[in-house]
Amino acid sequence: MGHSATPPLQQNPATAALLPIMAAVFVAFIVIGLALPVLPLYVHHQLGFGTFVVGLVAGSQFGAAILSRLWAGRNSDTRGPKIAVVIGLLIAAAAGLLYLLSLAFVAAPAIAVTILLAGRTLLGVGESFIITGAQSWGLALLGVQSTGKAIAWIGSAMFAAFALGAPAGSALYAHWRFTAVASATILLPIATLAFVAPLPRIASAARPQAGLLGVMAAVWVPGVASALSSIGFGAITAFSALLFVARGWAAWPAFSAFAGAFILTRLALAQLTDRLGGARVALACVLIEAAGLALLWLSPWSIAALTGATLTGFGYSLVYPGFGVEAVRRAPPQSRGLAMGAYTAFLDLALGFGIPALGGLADLAGLGAAFAASMLASIAAAAIAAVILYGSASRRTCGALACS
Repeated sequence: MGHSATPPLQQNPATAALLPIMAAVFVAFIVIGLALPVLPLYVHHQLGFGTFVVGLVAGSQFGAAILSRLWAGRNSDTRGPKIAVVIGLLIAAAAGLLYLLSLAFVAAPAIAVTILLAGRTLLGVGESFIITGAQSWGLALLGVQSTGKAIAWIGSAMFAAFALGAPAGSALYAHWRFTAVASATILLPIATLAFVAPLPRIASAARPQAGLLGVMAAVWVPGVASALSSIGFGAITAFSALLFVARGWAAWPAFSAFAGAFILTRLALAQLTDRLGGARVALACVLIEAAGLALLWLSPWSIAALTGATLTGFGYSLVYPGFGVEAVRRAPPQSRGLAMGAYTAFLDLALGFGIPALGGLADLAGLGAAFAASMLASIAAAAIAAVILYGSASRRTCGALACS
């Protein structure tokens, strides 16, 4: 019998076991962070398109991930999470090649933005494989009892990359324009491959996989709640730079404030979802997120708007792992990669369709309206969290009373 599978948790302390995977996710997602503040400015100011097209370009990555997330989850369950991560890195590098190709057609903006959309679509597929594989890897190492911690820590590496990538992308764009961002999108995933290759593999699931319908039935309620809460993240991703520039402020600090609060909260409080319950933590956090989005919508001063971005990051930080705990605990054990893919597909659905919808709303009613709509979506997510929490409490009470 081979010994390629990773040793059990008792022989691998949780932090040490997750650190290499977090590092790989961090480097891989720098390429997405670089483009976050750049794409809206490039498409809007240089190519001359309106906010709807800005939203379409930003959201196309997430739209592509809707179709590929389940594929990535099934691949992770059957071939192992490491293989899924490697496939994702190769696809991400190919997306960078399309970014470079689009630069040859800047004089024809319609062609340039079409190629850019293709690159964003391919990057969405790559991102899907990377993060789904990494989350499945983390769950296999820590076990289902630490679902919230695994999701939160892997996600922290992703958002750390976003936070550092945003100012780095702005600097690259200011000095070398979009060519530098495209080149980094090619080179960084290839460099990450060299880092991932020596990591030990996790054995793939030996039991038959659960059907897609059964997995979807297990995860759809927390998935819808997660999708609604993620619309605010989409608004910050696509429109915070434009909002800040329109109000005469620097473009990148909003997302960095959001991501910084997000990361610190996850690192400090990730264990709360496993200790207190996913729905309870998600309910409290999504209300904080709504308050932050309201500040972004209404604030006439940059410091108040940055406070809103910080509150949004603080609140949203534990919403996704909170609802994720509820999703994974309902899923069959042999299909947790597929469950994570299905659960995350709801996030992709919200961002893939929600960001263009917010862009259309911003065209009609101004950029602030995008944040007002996101606030209302967060309040709706809080209502679902309350229903999940009430249902869990009712089941516990019924069990204690031996209800039939």
